[in-house]
Amino acid sequence: MAKEIADLTTLDLFNDEKRPGRPKTSPHPRSVQIKINKRNQVKRDKNKGLKRVEFKIHHSVFEQLEALAKTKEISRSELIESLLIESLAKESI
Repeated sequence: MAKEIADLTTLDLFNDEKRPGRPKTSPHPRSVQIKINKRNQVKRDKNKGLKRVEFKIHHSVFEQLEALAKTKEISRSELIESLLIESLAKESI
């Protein structure tokens, strides 16, 4: 039997052929990789003394924060943290 390039039903004939795309680097499926990466990120943040805070704000406020962060060339998270620190400093006076 001749090996036909388009015939992929006989996988044993194509084991040593390279397939296009990125090589598989992890034995886990993508959903498990995402969970592992998230767990590692939480550990890194905890070691840095960071704590996750989540809240909802109106879209217009979000756009203002985004624009201000871009003008200051910092991340939105850094901007919110600096605004909170500034506000807390004013409250303690």
